Amino acid sequence: MAKLTSKAVENIKPTAARQEIPDALLPGLYLIVQPSGARSWAVRYRHDGRPRKHTLGPYPAIDLATARALGGKALRTVAEDRDPAGERQEQRANSVAEVAAQFLAKHGQRHYRPRTLKETERVLKLYVVSRWGNRPIASVTRAQVRDMLDKIVGDTPVLANRVHSMTRKLFGWAVEHEIIPVSPLTGLKAPAVEKSRDRILTDQELRAVWQAAGQMGVYGALVRLLALTGQRRGEIAGLTWSEIDLGKRLISLPRDRVKNDRPHEVPLSPEAATLIEALPRFSERYVFSLGSVPIGGFGKYKAKLDKLCGVENFTLHDLRRTCASGMARLGVGLPVIEKVLNHVSGSFAGVVGIYQRHDFAGEKRKALELWGAHVAAVVSDKPAKAKVVKLR
Repeated sequence: MAKLTSKAVENIKPTAARQEIPDALLPGLYLIVQPSGARSWAVRYRHDGRPRKHTLGPYPAIDLATARALGGKALRTVAEDRDPAGERQEQRANSVAEVAAQFLAKHGQRHYRPRTLKETERVLKLYVVSRWGNRPIASVTRAQVRDMLDKIVGDTPVLANRVHSMTRKLFGWAVEHEIIPVSPLTGLKAPAVEKSRDRILTDQELRAVWQAAGQMGVYGALVRLLALTGQRRGEIAGLTWSEIDLGKRLISLPRDRVKNDRPHEVPLSPEAATLIEALPRFSERYVFSLGSVPIGGFGKYKAKLDKLCGVENFTLHDLRRTCASGMARLGVGLPVIEKVLNHVSGSFAGVVGIYQRHDFAGEKRKALELWGAHVAAVVSDKPAKAKVVKLR
C-alpha cells in the first residue's frame, strides 16, 4: 500500500468496478473512484464493534491535503469513542432545512389554512432555509437572527415582522419537540412598530372612488362590491359563482376561504345583487376574472384607481373600515357589525364566542341593506338618506 500523492490521485483511471484506494500515510482514509470517473474521500473505522464509513466529500473540491486533515479530525473523534458518521446523520436530521420541513408537515398542515401554509413555507424558504438550511438548528444564534431581521427591516418593516413571527414559531416548535433546548428568538422583539390604520373615507371620497371604479371594468366592480359589503379583498376577489345565490341574495364563503376558519354568509343588499347580476361571465367559475383564474395585478389597478379618483392615502382595506364605521353611524350595533365583518374577537371573544350561537342573519341583512341604500344615495348626487335604526 503506497502513500497517495496529488499526481497519483489525479491520474487514477476509473474501471468497470468501484475502487477504494487506501492512503498509507493516514490509515483509514480512502479515495473512492466510481466507474463514471467521479472521485470522493471517505474514512473507514470501527465503532461499538461495527465497521463504519464517514464520507468526507468529493474530489477535487476536497484535495488530498484537505482530505487528510478532515480524515485525521474524524479519526480523533473515533478515538474519543464517538461516531463521526452518526453525528453527521444527526446533524442533518436536525438541520434548519429538515426541521423546517418537519414543522410545515406536522404543525403547518394541521393548524394552518392552505394560503397561510403556502405563505409560511415561502417566507421560511426565502429568509431562513436559504440562509442556514444545512446548519444544525441548534447552532443558530440570537445575534444571527437579529442580523437577518435588521437587514429586512431597513427596506420592508412589515415584512421583517412577519419573518420574525414565522421564525419564532419554527424555533418554538423545535423547543417544544426537544430538538433544541432554547429558542434564539426568546426575548427578541419584533423589529418594527406597526401602526394600526384608522383611515375612513368621507362620503365625498367614497363617491369619488365609486365613480372612478365605474371606469375600470371588472376591477372597478370588485372595488364597488368591497364598498357595499365590507368584506376582505381576497375573499371577494376569489369569489366563485357557486358561492353566490342571487335568488336568496346571499354569498356563502366556506371555512377554507376566510381568515378565521369559519364559514361566513354575507347577505347582499339590492345594490350589491344588481352589481353582480350585471357582471359579464368571463369565467365559468370565478366572478371577478378576465379568464380562467381570479383577477390579479392589484398594484397596477390600484395605481390607476388612485389616479382616476384623486383620493389620497387610501387602501382597499379602508373600504372595509368605512363600511363598518358607516353602519355604526346609521345606528347598527357593534355585535351586528362584527358579524358582518366576520370578526371573532371583540364582542365574541373568549367564552362569549363559545356559547353565543345566534348567527345574526336577519340583523346582518338589515344592516347591509341600510348601508347599501346609503351608498346608493351618496354616489348618485342625492342627499344621503340617513335613516337610523337600532340593530343591536
